[in-house]
Amino acid sequence: MSLLLPTNLLQCRSSSLLLLSPSSSTTAFSAIAPCRICLRLVTSCVAYDQSSVVNSSAPKAVVVERDQIRLGLVSKGRMATNSLNLLKDCQLFVKQVNPRQYVAQIPQLPNTKVCFQRPKDIVTKLLSGDLDLGIVGLDKLREYGQIPNYGIFENIKSLKELAQMPQWSEERPLRVATGFTYLGPKFMKENGIKHVTFSTASGALEAAPAMGIADVVLDLVSSGTTLKENNLKEIEGGVVLQCKAVLVASRRALTKRKEALNTVQEILERLEAHLKADSQFTVVANFRGSSAEEVAERVLSQPSLSGWQGPTISPVYCRRGGKISIDYYAIVICVPKKTLYDSVKHLRAVGGSGVLVSPLTYIFDEDTPRWGQFLRNLGI
Repeated sequence: MSLLLPTNLLQCRSSSLLLLSPSSSTTAFSAIAPCRICLRLVTSCVAYDQSSVVNSSAPKAVVVERDQIRLGLVSKGRMATNSLNLLKDCQLFVKQVNPRQYVAQIPQLPNTKVCFQRPKDIVTKLLSGDLDLGIVGLDKLREYGQIPNYGIFENIKSLKELAQMPQWSEERPLRVATGFTYLGPKFMKENGIKHVTFSTASGALEAAPAMGIADVVLDLVSSGTTLKENNLKEIEGGVVLQCKAVLVASRRALTKRKEALNTVQEILERLEAHLKADSQFTVVANFRGSSAEEVAERVLSQPSLSGWQGPTISPVYCRRGGKISIDYYAIVICVPKKTLYDSVKHLRAVGGSGVLVSPLTYIFDEDTPRWGQFLRNLGI
């Protein structure tokens, strides 16, 4: 979770894995695994002047120079059908490879790219310079054609700079659009931003600055692609919370009901075993040798082949001349994914052949460290 302002190039930091321990009398938490998503505060990245498509005054938008003309068409509905029919009647045929693609060509206009957008996005992208032409309803043009001047954030790069801006007062507070009405005010207060008002919304928050209903946005961010497409930027110090998946249980249920505690133990053990195995491969290889000890000596000469506690070595039996003999020994080791190919090369270098590789599903230890910590946190 992070604080973001309206700029050009963005990079969303990956979320980190943090272990949560119980902090209240009602719930207990156990961190399971990270997910690449953050809650961030964002605002517009383009310095606009007060302008309107209606009066044809061009906004001072930061755009990339390009030769190709971009034509925006409504992506669905009656307006979409009527626009395509109108162009067709003018002998301008829009060619899509398939109906799910949002980019198309008009062969009669070889220097023109067609971009299928929502009506509102056509208007806002005409203002920002991302589109050059568009066909859209007059109602949408009048509704979204006016945009506020929020270029005041153009040079703001950190939360500290945002807090020090002289614009914010009781009469003109910083307007934040968010769905997090507890975390948002708490974060602002902790960072010394006093004059703030919050408007709540459950979706499409990225449009709030461009529509003039908010100055900044506090929302979840994953890859950052949506931010870029809506001219938003992350600011330094604006990460409110690194988000991850957690397993949550009632402290009362865990302390009063043995069945609940047993269920949590099984889930935790399965999850931890699976997550531990997710980064490992099982590698099996055959070695010709006179004894298991002699094969072990060769294998252990390569530090990368030691496995968890050393290789498992077993005789490979075959029948020769009617008798059972041992010419080969099979070794089994666990190898990290990132060093798999190097380990295979090392196996070959010391005489390994017939190398088999398979992914691991679970690795169960003698005990589950996270479960022990969990019990200590519960006071059990």
